[in-house]
Order: sequence, then C-alpha cells, then structure tokens
Amino acid sequence: MSEERLQYVQYHSSKESAYLTAIRQLISNDLSEPYSIYVYRYFLYQWGDLCFLALDEHNNVLGVVISKLEPHRGGPMRGYIAMLAVKQEHRGKGIATKLVRMAIDVMIERDADEIALETEVTNTAAMKLYERLGFLRSKRLHRYYLNGNSAFRFMLFVKESAFTSRLGYDENDDDEDQPELPPSA
Repeated sequence: MSEERLQYVQYHSSKESAYLTAIRQLISNDLSEPYSIYVYRYFLYQWGDLCFLALDEHNNVLGVVISKLEPHRGGPMRGYIAMLAVKQEHRGKGIATKLVRMAIDVMIERDADEIALETEVTNTAAMKLYERLGFLRSKRLHRYYLNGNSAFRFMLFVKESAFTSRLGYDENDDDEDQPELPPSA
C-alpha cells in the first residue's frame, strides 16, 4: 500500500466506538505496558485533539500517537508523547514520523516549551526516530517499565528558554554582578 492512500486524522471523541478498540489492540501489540481502558480515556478525553491516527482506505487504524500538553510542575508548558504504535507490516514507511510531527506541530501551536517522552532502551528504531526529529536523551530511567526494562527519557526543547533554564542559564543575566577574576600569573 502506498503512503498516498493513507489518511491522517485527528482523533475525535465522536469516533471513539470506531477507533478505541483498534487503538488499544495496536498499542497492546507494540508496547510492553499493559494499559487499562482508563489510561486511554484519560488521554483521549482530555487531549484527544493531540492524538492522531493513520488510516488506510477502509478506515483501519495503521498507526496512532497519543499525547498531552499541560504545565509541568508549575513551570514550562510540557508536551508529552505517551504512546506511539504502527502496525508491524506498515513500519519503515514514514507513518510514525508523520504522526509524531503532527502532534509536535499542534503542541507548538499551543505554546509548548518542551516535549518529553520515554522509550525502552532496547527500542533502537524509536530512539533513532526521535533523535531524527531533534529529541535529545536526557536521562536513563532504571527499571522504568513493569517488565523490568529501563527507559531513556527524551526531550525536545521547543523554545530556547526551556533549554537554557534546564542548564541554569538566564539569557538576561549580565556579567556585571559576577566577581572579577584575578589576573593570571
């Protein structure tokens, strides 16, 4: 199937009965975490407009990204990519890249400062995808998943201020407050 026949759509709650079972099946086949219906509803009811589907010409779900956007600990607006899955036989066709870019674009339109996600350290394809999209590995999370696997947290700093605040650098700082260093001998 060529990518031209695919359609990419934003999730809408009016389509829950048509898509939720297929989304759950796809994600449970791909991801190691056993998510309950409540986890899906948590994301889809509050941030359904940050979730996107790749459908074939018969409206079968081939790929999905589920995301959210909210203030992080009273600080920056943080987007979060919670789940990404593409049917095995449709991988390598750019579907995951397109879905993630769609989610990122909407998060940026809504003033995201940064976007975070986690992926298993063994999922090299996902890590390569996120690195191609500009994400940076920020932390290794030991035994993060229920199956005992570790994860990498990836961050995409959308605004320079989000990145520099993580480094403890304030672009408005001037050097006038800094003590003068003695001349070198």
